[in-house]
Amino acid sequence: MAEPRSPIPVYAARYREADLSAFCEAALRAAGADAPTVDAATRAMMHASRLGVDSHGVRLLNHYVSALEGGRVARAPQLTYVRETGAVATLDAGAAHGALAAYTAMDRAMDLASGFGIGAVAIRNSSHFGPAGAFALAAAERGFVGLAFCNSDSFVRLHEGAERFHGTNPIAAAAPVRGARPWLFDMATSSVPFNRVLLYRSLDIPLPRDAASDAEGVDTQDANAVDMLAPLGGAFGFKGAGLAGLVEIFSALLSGALLSFDIAPMVGPDMATPRNIGAFVLAVRPSAFLEPEAYEEGMARYLRTLRRSRPTAGGEVLAPGDREWREADNRARMGIPVDPATAEAFAQLSLRYGLYLPETQPTAY
Repeated sequence: MAEPRSPIPVYAARYREADLSAFCEAALRAAGADAPTVDAATRAMMHASRLGVDSHGVRLLNHYVSALEGGRVARAPQLTYVRETGAVATLDAGAAHGALAAYTAMDRAMDLASGFGIGAVAIRNSSHFGPAGAFALAAAERGFVGLAFCNSDSFVRLHEGAERFHGTNPIAAAAPVRGARPWLFDMATSSVPFNRVLLYRSLDIPLPRDAASDAEGVDTQDANAVDMLAPLGGAFGFKGAGLAGLVEIFSALLSGALLSFDIAPMVGPDMATPRNIGAFVLAVRPSAFLEPEAYEEGMARYLRTLRRSRPTAGGEVLAPGDREWREADNRARMGIPVDPATAEAFAQLSLRYGLYLPETQPTAY
């Protein structure tokens, strides 16, 4: 789920979705990634850019290319299941791109859920996987309820803390809806994701209040002064910090991956050493618990009643995912916008690898 809107930014250009996807694929191939990595990384980035979660979309392409070139992410990883017991498994991703690891694990979780009613896979030796919602959605699109967690390098202070402790540690969930797009929830357990800070730096716009802190733990709205993020919840930030700890337990402790404060920083300077990030995915088959018709009718009634709930003056009641699906429809018509820094990175990648750069047109979006 996208964060509350800040002042509307002016983007540099927009691209047709097919052209943008093709460019991402070409750049990843040029960096030496194998076909499964190219497909998974592009699929995850395009999920985010399509749904308006630009902090986790194609702006990550240049970073992923650098990680592949430097050796942090394996170009042709060997993914191995090191433990399997009943409905659960542990995947050693072999320093794979995080999206490849997460999609692979969710496929296995769904296979397990087909037989057991529920399937869970813990992931270790992974890397940044981008938008957590992409992997939960992969389950919902096949009729399962999906959940996805991931820890990341320490960048979020504790409630009333003045130093980095947890990562942004996202939680995502998705559920199938008969005849409609899935219910989709995707959130960081920090007030905003770190990638949103980077996006706001490139756009030169202020962060929301109570979202981030300087090196002394003092709140700041200046994206360039940010040293750490605040936990979700503002004055009740202990709730966000607790949820981040829950993600840490599932993603790092159950998988055998590194804890957030032991993970190397995402932005370097070491782009050669794998980071051993952890993740966890879960798939649930609704028909294992009740008749399919009962689930479908219950979900339909729940969403119908939610959307008809009385709003505040000038407000609008939305179900998780409604805003994102609306934005996806908008971008299908108008194209996918990118920020100036990302547009420049595309140009540099095009020159470096001799890639065709799709035509763009300026837009205030």
